[in-house]
This record gives sequence, C-alpha cells and structure tokens, in this order.
Amino acid sequence: MIQLTPFLLFDGNCAEAMAFYQSCLGGDLTLTKVGDAPMKDQMPPEQHRKVAYAHLKSGVVAFSAADWLHPRRTPKQGNTVSMYVSGRTYEELRALFDRLASGADPELLDDLRDMPFGIYGHLADRYGVHWFFRGEKTDVQ
Repeated sequence: MIQLTPFLLFDGNCAEAMAFYQSCLGGDLTLTKVGDAPMKDQMPPEQHRKVAYAHLKSGVVAFSAADWLHPRRTPKQGNTVSMYVSGRTYEELRALFDRLASGADPELLDDLRDMPFGIYGHLADRYGVHWFFRGEKTDVQ
C-alpha cells in the first residue's frame, strides 16, 4: 500500500519547527541528525547538527521533514508546501488553529469561519508553512 506523507524542508531549523508542531499536535517525534546518521562521513562537519530526517505521528496525522542538505541548491520558502487539516469539529479546529497561529504572519491569516461549504481557515505559521483548515458546516458566528 502506498501512503502519502507530507514532507517539509527547512533551512537549519527543522528540529525547532518539528518540536513546535509536536507541541501543537502531540504525538511521537523522531529526529535523526546528520552527525548521527550513516551518511555523516560524506557530509562536512558544519552539516552534522542539521536534521537528516524527522517524523511526527499523532493519531491519523503524520508528516516528515528534514533540513536542506543539497550542496549546490538553496531552499526557497514559499507556498509550495502546505498541510490540510479536515473533518474535525469547530472546537477541535479552533484549538489547533490558535496554537499554530502563534507567531503566524497576520497578512496570511484567514480566521476560522463558517462558509457555504463548511468551516474554513488558513494561516502561514512562523516557519512559512501554510495550513488549510476545513470542517463540517455549523452555525459558527
């Protein structure tokens, strides 16, 4: 069975970002730094503190991440990666939305609200990752 796991790339702050997501979502976080990986001898020492692979699993939510390690390319933060949270009640979405909104860009924040198709919200968190929220239609004011 093929499973799709969203994957995020960070520019040296993967461990910090994944710890933040764990504080919001709960669950189990595993981190492997370059210096602890079999590939460490193939990487310069200044890369050893970076994360080679991280995985967060919390209930049905699971995603992976790493620090950017490509030697000849540079990362570009943008809206090419996003997370989609769906199917929860307004109260559950509200709590998660508020935690992820800590330090979020206010220009890229659409607060949770009732739309014709259901609950909708969007934010770009403090690391530039976009999160889209959708829940069942309610009578939220």
